[in-house]
Amino acid sequence: MKISLVLFISVCLFTVSCTYKKEADSVDTHKVIYPILQDVTYTHKYVAQIQSVGYVEIRSKIRGYIEKIYVDEGRPVKKGQLLFALSSSVFEKELQKANAAYKSAEADLKVAEVELANVTILVEKNIVSESELHVIQAKVDALKADVEEAVANKEQVALNLSFSKIRAPHDGFINRIPNKVGSLIEEGDMLTSLSDNREVFVYFHLSEIDYLNYLATGEQEASVVGLELANNVLYGHEGRIEMIESEFDRSTGNIALRARFPNPDGLLKQGAHGKAIVNETLKNALVIPQKSTFEIQDKLYVYVVNKDNVLEQRNIVAQMRLPKYYVVESGLSKDEQILFEGVENVMNGDQVHPVHVKIARAMM
Repeated sequence: MKISLVLFISVCLFTVSCTYKKEADSVDTHKVIYPILQDVTYTHKYVAQIQSVGYVEIRSKIRGYIEKIYVDEGRPVKKGQLLFALSSSVFEKELQKANAAYKSAEADLKVAEVELANVTILVEKNIVSESELHVIQAKVDALKADVEEAVANKEQVALNLSFSKIRAPHDGFINRIPNKVGSLIEEGDMLTSLSDNREVFVYFHLSEIDYLNYLATGEQEASVVGLELANNVLYGHEGRIEMIESEFDRSTGNIALRARFPNPDGLLKQGAHGKAIVNETLKNALVIPQKSTFEIQDKLYVYVVNKDNVLEQRNIVAQMRLPKYYVVESGLSKDEQILFEGVENVMNGDQVHPVHVKIARAMM
């Protein structure tokens, strides 16, 4: 009986010992990696507004009725092409009056100048006094002023008359024409707008942090930028950033940038929207895989393998998140090994048997 009990206890102790050894062997080996230093190119997308480089509102400079419209909406026009004709009879009559007033003033001046010449001769012969000469000279000067005023009035009326014929200031496409023939137009009313879409401006806004990061790349001079259209399709031509505004918007804290894009096919239109795509490069960034991290209360952690092959839970700060990777700002150095995967299956203080792998191979 005693011999059987001893044998039973021995068998149990051997079984437990083998079980512990088997469990220890199964959890000891883990893949570990070193963070890598490399240049990281990342992409930002910003809501953008598209404007034609050559966009102008065509407005009336005079009051009048639309007598004729020479173009149609959406049609191309050339610089100097006649677009609208406003009623001009009033200005034609005013121009006739202005011409008559000018001729009358000019005739009065000629009469006065003849009289001045005669009086000058009489003064030289001491027939009349010099005071009379001064009176005539003042009269001539006044009539010269009247002529100058008549000329200015005539030119102003002629200018108003020219405003009744409205021409295209540059090549482009006519947009909507809200008023039709017969409509009464007040001075300053908009007749249509004209867009030259051969090139477009793309305006977008950066936060102060993004703006400083953008400047830190040192590539802001004529930086290349892409454009994603409203249907999420990438536009086929690249643009270049050519302007940064001089101050931040106080209400939003953002600053505007302007890029110029070619538009040879006329796909981009005034007032359209899209997303400006800015690629930036971060030099010598410390990179680790996302699968090597875990979060506790919105803080990011990794397991660092110390010199005794014991796991130490370490809080790190990520500078940015990329597809499958984090760029580490602080909390970790390139010479420290971290647990590559399986962070959910271990605990702080666990002993491991590390097997080093390279990040590129491990992420395949």
